[in-house]
Amino acid sequence: MSDNDQGKPNPILNAVSNAVAALRADDDQLALAKAHEALEPKAIEKLEVAEARRQPTVADAVNHLLREQGRSTDPTQLVPGVTTREIMVDGAAGSLPATVYTPEGGSVGPLPVVLYFHGGGWVIADRKVYDGGARGLAQQAHAIVVSVDYRQAPEHRFPAAWDDALAAYRWLTTHADTLGGDKHRLALAGESAGGNLAVATAVAARDAGLPAPRHVLSVYPVAQTSLNTESYLENAIAKPLNRAMVKWFVDHLIHSEDDLKDPRLSLVDADLKGLPPVTIINARIDPLRGDGAKLEDALQEAGVPVERRDYEGVAHEFFGAAAVLEKAREAQGWAGERLREALRV
Repeated sequence: MSDNDQGKPNPILNAVSNAVAALRADDDQLALAKAHEALEPKAIEKLEVAEARRQPTVADAVNHLLREQGRSTDPTQLVPGVTTREIMVDGAAGSLPATVYTPEGGSVGPLPVVLYFHGGGWVIADRKVYDGGARGLAQQAHAIVVSVDYRQAPEHRFPAAWDDALAAYRWLTTHADTLGGDKHRLALAGESAGGNLAVATAVAARDAGLPAPRHVLSVYPVAQTSLNTESYLENAIAKPLNRAMVKWFVDHLIHSEDDLKDPRLSLVDADLKGLPPVTIINARIDPLRGDGAKLEDALQEAGVPVERRDYEGVAHEFFGAAAVLEKAREAQGWAGERLREALRV
């Protein structure tokens, strides 16, 4: 990042950001944030990568809150009617582990298939951390969801994750039937870093002449590389994602600042013409909110059908927390509706 994008807001901005976030958060979002704090996560931007990967996640906080509420943490009870199995899919430099989520009953013949990319700034987390979003989407979209891991930085810097994402989609176009899926009804989806990968993979698939996905679901995506948008400044020290954390992620991801100009990372600078319809979901208390709005504008300018919703009162990572957040249930329901329409379920 440039000197003007250092991710170090001043103390006054810190205080204002923290106060505004507290005022805007829904009660259940505040309860989740408190549950996360109870797990004593360290500031990721101050850690080495290995330790950052060991920090408690929002998914851990969801389970902590469920236990406090005397509820089960068993995902098969939280999201009934979805079975899972583990497979390996082809990546760009070897096999990648993936979880296949299959909804039970209600359909005759092969189901549509959604390829799902997890978040974590291309550095931390994996598909298991993002189980809540992928599992919920399988139920709501009544589609098979394949949630795939990809190579992460700094061991594998840009564009390794993007190469893996395209390779996984290429694999799915010829192997969907082995999963009980319909290779003619495919979609891409992802959260945060994975939201970027979903859109970038649609672009790469178009350029590679692969069968086009019918829809792209992009949940609070990274879509540009400035840390000085209004939402970055407004949510400078928001939790669980803040401005300094994004800088830490990007610093571990890129080889040099030249990478920041790459349209795979800065989606708003990509050639987006001819993409399938896109759904964008944003959280109000999130530095990436502005990225979603900028991506919506870029897609509209390119003539791509796009719908975007901002969910008030919730923060980054809310989408997979449907077990404890009402807005997450609403967002998963809308995402499922959009995918069902596109995939003709």
